[in-house]
Amino acid sequence: MAPVLQAFDPTLLVVLNLAGTFVFGLSGGLAGVRARLDVFGVVVLAAVVGLAGGITRDVLIGLPAQAFRDWGYLTIAILAGVVTLLAPAALTRLERPILVFDAAGLALFCVTGASTALDHGVAPIGAVVLGAITGIGGGVLRDILVREIPVVLRTGLYAIPALLGAAIVVIASARGSHNLAFPILGAAVCFAIRVAGVYFNWKVPRPPAAHDEGR
Repeated sequence: MAPVLQAFDPTLLVVLNLAGTFVFGLSGGLAGVRARLDVFGVVVLAAVVGLAGGITRDVLIGLPAQAFRDWGYLTIAILAGVVTLLAPAALTRLERPILVFDAAGLALFCVTGASTALDHGVAPIGAVVLGAITGIGGGVLRDILVREIPVVLRTGLYAIPALLGAAIVVIASARGSHNLAFPILGAAVCFAIRVAGVYFNWKVPRPPAAHDEGR
């Protein structure tokens, strides 16, 4: 199957992936600071959030993890942890803008993750799932490591935008289109829904609690 993102400048794609890794690393580092981890723990958490999604995708596909083949990814993730340690108060004040950048990283990674899966012969449904995993995998491990319920299980407007963005790329590929407009559209849809969820506190409805059902 032809690469969905074949029109992308490979250098630009690497730069955008590194930028997403850095921003996700910042969110992981901040979580480590809030959980009062030591210096090593903060840096590890930053690396986990920045790299885990892509590593999980590559392992499930059967590829050597890109994070271990290109030292730049690990370096950027560690740098994000160091930056968090040096300026935790400043980053906390910038938490809302960082969430927007996190949404941008989510949007990019769900699209590139789905494309990578398609390029290596993964079936369409699997490619959608792997695209979402690329975006959300690091956040899931972050929350588990700091003993929180993963945010992906507490708000639907995290995994759902990633799934939609990946699905747009996969559907376009299945219809034989490899126009760059579709990955851009997928990323834009994911980003817009996630940002709207952050700013307007949109959430998927929850089922009633057990004690409410007896009333």
